[in-house]
Amino acid sequence: MKKVITYGTFDLLHWGHVRLLKRAKEMGDYLIVGLSTDEFNEFKKHKEAYNSYEHRKYILEAIKYVDEVIPENDWDQKVKDVQKYDIDTFVMGDDWQGQFDFLKDYCEVVYLPRTSGISTTKIKEDLK
Repeated sequence: MKKVITYGTFDLLHWGHVRLLKRAKEMGDYLIVGLSTDEFNEFKKHKEAYNSYEHRKYILEAIKYVDEVIPENDWDQKVKDVQKYDIDTFVMGDDWQGQFDFLKDYCEVVYLPRTSGISTTKIKEDLK
């Protein structure tokens, strides 16, 4: 079984998120999503997510492409997760290009093109 992992906050879930999850799932048989906890999200973005971790997890678990959701607590856990879950492919959006190349020592690393015209930031700006 080929396992794939991706990470994110997945707040204000939109079709670009779902498209990323679909493309990630197409790269393997089992997709794990490392979902940023509320505490980690506040640390890395210096702001709260609109939806709580539990609500974001609930939404992700309802998406047919997602097989498992695990908490992302800090930047350094990715190597441990890749090893613990026997990951074959690590996937992120190409706005992170090069940031996770150190994982190539453990698995394949793929940066997918973002879906143009949609982002959580754009949604927040449009709602103002």
